[in-house]
Formats: sequence, C-alpha cells, structure tokens
Amino acid sequence: MMSGPEVSFFALCDGQSLLPLIEVQDHKRAYDGDLGPNTGGMGCYSPVPFWNAKLREQVIETILQPTLEGLKSDGIEYRGVLYCGLMITEDGPKVVEYNARFGDPECQILMTLCASDIVPALLACAGSKDHSLADIELNWRDEAALLVVLAASGYPATPRRDDPIIGLESVSDALVFHAGTRSENGHIVTAGGRVLGVLGTGANFSEARARTYEAVSRIHFEGAHYRTDIGKLAMSE
Repeated sequence: MMSGPEVSFFALCDGQSLLPLIEVQDHKRAYDGDLGPNTGGMGCYSPVPFWNAKLREQVIETILQPTLEGLKSDGIEYRGVLYCGLMITEDGPKVVEYNARFGDPECQILMTLCASDIVPALLACAGSKDHSLADIELNWRDEAALLVVLAASGYPATPRRDDPIIGLESVSDALVFHAGTRSENGHIVTAGGRVLGVLGTGANFSEARARTYEAVSRIHFEGAHYRTDIGKLAMSE
C-alpha cells in the first residue's frame, strides 16, 4: 500500500526526447471530502502547493526519462503525451498509473496556463520535419487556475440527460468547457455524466477559486451536482 497526496505530471515525447509540462492535482471521488465512487475527475487545480523544482527534477530524472529509455530499448518509438499519475509518499514520488493521453479535466488547466503556442510541440511529437521537440521551450502563465466539474444527476452510475442548461450566457469572468452537452432546438441540454467544466484563473489560488465558484453559481440544470472542496489541499496551505 502507498499513501500520500496524488498529482498528475505530464510530458510530451517525440520518441527520443521529453518536454515536461506542469503538475495538476485532480479530485476523483464524486463527493466532498473525497467520498463516493471514483469518477473521471470532478475538478482540478494548479499549481500544487507541495510540488517544487526539486520534486519536478526528481520525477523527470528517476521516472519519466527512464520510462522513455525503457520504451526505446524495447524498440518502441513512443510519440505523444506521457501522463504520469504519481503519489508523493514518505519515500518520494511513486507511480500510480501511466496514460498515453492528456487527462480530462487536467488538460483544460494545462492549455489555459500555457503561455506559448503548443502546436509546434505537438507537430514535433507527430514527426514534423519542420519542428524539433528538443529545441522547443514552453512558457507558463504565472497564475493559478482551478476547474470545477458540473455533473449530471446519477453520475457516475446512470447520468440523467436532456435537461436544459440555464445561465451559460451570464458567465463572463471564467471559461466554460462543454463536455456532456448538445444543442436541441437552439438550447443547450445535458448529454453526458460530466456536463461542464468551469475554470477560473487568478493571480493567486484564492482569486482563481472565487472566480470559478462564482461562475458555477450562475449555471443551473436539474439535478446538477459538483464538489465544493476542489483545491482543499491548497486552501489549507
């Protein structure tokens, strides 16, 4: 058994080299206090308070780089996203899982905080002769970001659908990502378990969190539920 806080860390790969991104902490359980069933993610935030430059380098040097070298030694030219789910234990960072994709809702945080054009890096991963991943450096906004997922009634077991979503047009100070929605007769209705992701940014965590939850309060649909404690760890720091 491992114990400790979890964090997601990402890198882009072109088969030969790594381009590390930034860390995000997700909240998998459906309800406040990390209770209820596991979900695809009920919200996330970055930066993560217990993460630092030393831990970042340790993960790159002892986990990500050896993983890429292991793939190469097995004759695998791995290109794309290397998603590393970590647990920060008393003995240091340990791998919980790998994914070969951007995570959702972590990706929304990554793309919002990335201050550079990420397309050249993605083209380099895809094998473009005009771009080299080793020559690319990504810059990140000196801001905090926090995202809250608005889920449908019954999620994650049997999510309710076809409920009208009210208030989207009233959100002006946050981003709203559509996930489980569709358009019907000119109206947006629910069409999946995780319906919307609402993301606020700010100069600090408190500001980002306030913007996110203020925007969340403006959006309504029958049976909507969301966690009110996203970023609890950061709140206690």
